[in-house]
Amino acid sequence: MEIIHATGVEGALHARGLAVVIDVLRSFSVSAYALAGGARECRLVKTTDEARSLVAATPLAVICVEEEGLPVEGIAISNSPTQIRAADLRGRILVQRSSAGTPVAAAVREGVDIFAASLVVARATVQACLSRHPNTLSLIASADHPEDHACANYMEALIEGKSPDIGQLLRPLRESERYARLMSGAWPGFPATDLELALAPDRFNFAMPVTREAGYLSLTRADQPNAKG
Repeated sequence: MEIIHATGVEGALHARGLAVVIDVLRSFSVSAYALAGGARECRLVKTTDEARSLVAATPLAVICVEEEGLPVEGIAISNSPTQIRAADLRGRILVQRSSAGTPVAAAVREGVDIFAASLVVARATVQACLSRHPNTLSLIASADHPEDHACANYMEALIEGKSPDIGQLLRPLRESERYARLMSGAWPGFPATDLELALAPDRFNFAMPVTREAGYLSLTRADQPNAKG
């Protein structure tokens, strides 16, 4: 199997085979916690206006939005796993808009199947991908951030039957000024607890396949037996 590493919208546009769009901090960690908390579906859109319109037209929908990593006035839930875990999403639909994950997923061209991924579902996503026996796997970091690249490298190592050291892979993040700022809790809408929640590998044993619908992408839960490390 050929494994391709790519980044951002440009990488998504040129994805081949089976595409895995990775957003660790925080969009697809949010999706995973929502589905683990009982949400039946996450719907991904590219803009805040699209998110508002979709929520207005969708019974039992809850909106989750950020712009440039910051909360949006009038929207209670930002792109935060901490906030998602505190919300009652049982039987609800989460409508998500983020600055990286959702537009990058939307950029994958028709005909290329997609999984959304983050560290908390990394091993389960690998299992789901391998079950499809793709000739080519495109691992797409939503942003040029060390945690997204770490997740991609972690997944590649699992595919190769190795035992990757996630602590070593995440060292560039943990040694960065950005990480120190996030840990301080000074970033609006980004509680420091989001880091602990998002950087826990293989917390859930389900993958998150994405399908295209009119006006949005639908992300659902696909349980993977024996996906725990």
